[in-house]
Amino acid sequence: MPIDVASGTIAVYTDVACGWATVGLTRLYAARERARVQDRLRVDHRLFLLEDVNRFPIPKRYLDAEIPVVGHLEPQLEFKPWQQDPSAWPVTTAPANEAVHAAKAQSYAAAEQLDMALRLAFFRDSRCISLQHEILDVASGCDQVDTDALAEALDTGSARASMIRDYREHRDEIQGSPHFFLADGTDTHNPGIELRWEGEPGAGYPVVEHDDPHAYDTLVQQALK
Repeated sequence: MPIDVASGTIAVYTDVACGWATVGLTRLYAARERARVQDRLRVDHRLFLLEDVNRFPIPKRYLDAEIPVVGHLEPQLEFKPWQQDPSAWPVTTAPANEAVHAAKAQSYAAAEQLDMALRLAFFRDSRCISLQHEILDVASGCDQVDTDALAEALDTGSARASMIRDYREHRDEIQGSPHFFLADGTDTHNPGIELRWEGEPGAGYPVVEHDDPHAYDTLVQQALK
């Protein structure tokens, strides 16, 4: 089924627990700001639920190997290995992803802001973003988000059905997180980065063989055509 993307929009399929997507979105927002098109180009967050794709919970051992590598690509994000007790590790990101989609019902800007705040809460601050009270506490620091409306949306599950339906319809078309789609029908997975795993996933480590942050400038210009 074709992925419908509105003009002036970049759709991105991702999971809040994906470090590569966190770097990619940081670079996309920076490229959009450099082009001075913040008001003309919006980002439509969509779900690629890694725990469902992989059929196991968020793998701490995978992220322990990834964080030193992916965090080095954008040091200002201050990624850290998990600092809390292992028992506080978030076993699922479905509630956090649902919160981003609930915020999108308020505005695309609210979704962008909450999505990045939840990513940093996890990768930088070691917060258990599986828990609704943690999600809402993170949201309270986002001036674009109506936290009361978000809490109601999470209580009622108002964003869940459409989020999961879109994920199910397009899951097989997504190469991984992040995967960007433009209104002209073009798409790109993890722009500018080529990587491989040394050893088995979970036992080895990722190796970035090529990194071109300016790929996002090209993506922005393509999205504006």
